[in-house]
This record gives sequence, C-alpha cells and structure tokens, in this order.
Amino acid sequence: MQQYLLSRLFQSVLVLLGVFVLVFFMVRVTGDPASLMMPREASPEDIQAFRHKMGFDRPLIVQFLDFLAGAVVGDFGNSLHYKTPALPLILERLPATVELATAALLLAVCVAVPLGLIGGSRPGSLWDTIGRAVGLFGQSVPNFWLALVLIIFFAVRLRWFPSFGRDQPKSVVLPAVALGVFTLGQLVRLTRSAVLEIRGEDYIRTARSKGLAPRVIYIKHVLRNAAIALVSVIGVQFGYMLGGSIYIETIFAWPGLGRLAADSIGVRDFPMVQAIAVFTSLVVVALNLLTDVAYALIDPRIRYGD
Repeated sequence: MQQYLLSRLFQSVLVLLGVFVLVFFMVRVTGDPASLMMPREASPEDIQAFRHKMGFDRPLIVQFLDFLAGAVVGDFGNSLHYKTPALPLILERLPATVELATAALLLAVCVAVPLGLIGGSRPGSLWDTIGRAVGLFGQSVPNFWLALVLIIFFAVRLRWFPSFGRDQPKSVVLPAVALGVFTLGQLVRLTRSAVLEIRGEDYIRTARSKGLAPRVIYIKHVLRNAAIALVSVIGVQFGYMLGGSIYIETIFAWPGLGRLAADSIGVRDFPMVQAIAVFTSLVVVALNLLTDVAYALIDPRIRYGD
C-alpha cells in the first residue's frame, strides 16, 4: 500500500510539473504576450514598457523559474483587469464552483446508480430500457444546448427556477442538471455493465445458494464490487466539473471559476487565466490522487500489489 501511494504521489508531481510547463508556454506560443495583453491601440513604446514591467524581456528560463517558484508558494501573479493578486479572487469564486459541481455530481449519482443497478439486475425490463435511454441521452446531448432548453422551458415559460445568478437555493437546480447530465449518462451505462458482469460471478451464485435475499445480494455484493469502477469515474468526473464548467457558468451567470475565466479571457487578463488554469489543475490532480487512494481502499488487490 505504501509503495502504491508513493508511486501515485510521484506521478502526481510529474503531472503538475507538466501542467506548469504547458500553462507557462500557453500564452507564449501564440506570439508576443505583451502584444496580446495590451489593447490593440497601444503604441510600440507602451508595449515595450509593459513588456519590461511584466518581465517578458528576460530570458525564458528565468521567467519560467520565477513562475514556478511563485506558484509553489501560492503567488500566481496579479490580475491586470482587477488590479489585485489572482489567488484571493480564485478562492473567492471557488465555493460557487464547488457548490455547482457537488450538486451536479450528487444528482448524477443518485439517479444513475439506482437506474443502472435495477437495469443490470433486470435486463430487458422497462427500467432497463429507461436506463439505457437516459444513458444514451446523457452522453449524446451537448450540455450548453441542454442549458438553453432548460432555461426556455423551466425558467422562461414555467418560471419554476431562476435563469441566472446564485441568489436563492433553487438557483443551482438548472445549472446542476445541465452540468451533470453527461456524468449521469456515463454512470448509468457503467453501473449497468458492471452489474451485468458481476451477477454471473461464482460468489453471487454462492450467495444465492445460501438463501440470501436478492436485496442483500445486490446491495452487499453486487453494488460493493461495482463501486470499484464507479469510484474512479466519479473522481475524474468531479474534477472535470470543477474545471470544465465554463460554458454552464457563463450561460447561467453563475459566479464561479468558469465565469471568472471567461471574463478574464474577454478582457485579455492572461495572468488571471494562467492562475485559474494552474489552480484548477492542482485541484484536479489532488482529486485524482484521492481517487486512487479510495480505489486502493476498496480493492484489496491494489493494496497488496496483486
């Protein structure tokens, strides 16, 4: 177990180093960063002064080492638009993104796992047909299109939910549905496939021969073994929701990291965009590491190197 954790920790450090390299060169591969950040009407003298102020005239390796050293201690630079350090702004918007991602994930898990469990235990039944339809719909429909449809029907016509903002508890419902529908579809299909595979195993037949109730068999044995595959997917999808909700947050005017990134791109605030990219990557890598730990705790074969 210790060797497994050290291996995953070392891999996480390598991934983070790769993220730092990608984020650092993200702006520079498209041209002169000073020219990109300055307004189009800026004079060459203003661009040169800005280049010197930001340190873009220094050797590239020196810039990267300074960027890496600052990121390690939590210094992601200053926002050009907001005129403040980037990290406090990110931490201010982070709770909204975590709230939206958590609501979307809970919705997906609470709907997908029962549907997949019932569909896998009763293949060909009505519930199995519904589960497969939900899985196909969730993985086929673009979330930004679904967001617009939800706003038209449930916010504009029926007026059940607000169409934007975070002013009241039910404001999270529509963006959570739009964000979580893809994960819901994926989890339904994964749960159903896992149940179909597990229900034919020898230990399931042994449990039936002992006279255990079907509910006990599916909850204690089938669902527990299906959770091994579900945990890894849920961890990855939660990281995706935290880092990939930019469209949903923009459509619903949700005050999270995604909208902050969109606004920063619109005003050419590239230091802010870089800070969000690095911070989000740190969170995603940390979530993946925790997922690996949970995976090892659930599956003893990983703990003992089998």
